Parts: sequence; C-alpha cells; structure tokens
Amino acid sequence: MIIPWQQIEPDTLRNLIESFVLREGTDYGESEKTLEQKVQDVKRQLERNEVILVWSELHETVNIMPKEQFRP
Repeated sequence: MIIPWQQIEPDTLRNLIESFVLREGTDYGESEKTLEQKVQDVKRQLERNEVILVWSELHETVNIMPKEQFRP
C-alpha cells in the first residue's frame, strides 16, 4: 500500500528517510555525502514523485522505493 508522504508528520518522515538512507549504504562516487545531504536527496525524490513510501503488510514495515518498481 502506498503511503502519501505529505500525510506523515515531518519528524516521522525524516526518521523514515534517515532509517532508509542508513540501511541502504549507497555508493555516491568519489566524494561521500553527509547524512543530511542524503536525507535531502531522498526528500526531493519524494517531492518529485520519483520514489514512494510503501507499507508492507507482510513485513509490517515502511520502505522507500522507486515508483516504477512498485507492484500493487
């Protein structure tokens, strides 16, 4: 189920994004980005509708994923 990010309290949204960024361990090339930069990158992707928040009933977790990868 898709969760509209606009309906989530700002502090909760930030915590979800931070948790996602910290567990992803993404390579950012030659220069590593700060946690704040990574959080802002994901927030911009949410705002541009490139990624979505998805609730997994099976795992009872929220994840962030590219919109085109979501299969209802």
